[in-house]
Amino acid sequence: MCRSSSAASALHALLLVLLLTACASTPGGSAATLYERLGGHAGIDALALDLLERSAADPRIRGDFAEADIVNLHERLVEQLCALSGGPCLYRGRDMRAAHLGLGITEADFNALVENLVDAMTARGLPIATQNALIALLAPMQRDIVQP
Repeated sequence: MCRSSSAASALHALLLVLLLTACASTPGGSAATLYERLGGHAGIDALALDLLERSAADPRIRGDFAEADIVNLHERLVEQLCALSGGPCLYRGRDMRAAHLGLGITEADFNALVENLVDAMTARGLPIATQNALIALLAPMQRDIVQP
């Protein structure tokens, strides 16, 4: 009887391992990092460029980008998104409070940028779960970007 119970436990454990392995090896499965789901460095680079282009053309916030060094902003944004999403990058920019100090970014400005990010992610065909995962990482920065 003990032998049968032990064999059943071993069989259950083997089935669990096989199921977990199958899920992990499935393209787009939960084992993929956010960095990978965003398309790696190339995907993040394209996403950042699309976001900046949309924001620079957006009448609600284009003034916020008028005097920005767009090349540097793009590079830092790629680094930041790459690092936050679990990629191999190191973010070399300033912290969000220092980077946005004195810029007068309002809640409406912040929301417009988030809308542009969602539009850029949707245009790239990123699944909602991937979009939500990235937004969840970026959302806490709101308190440092929008300053009274």
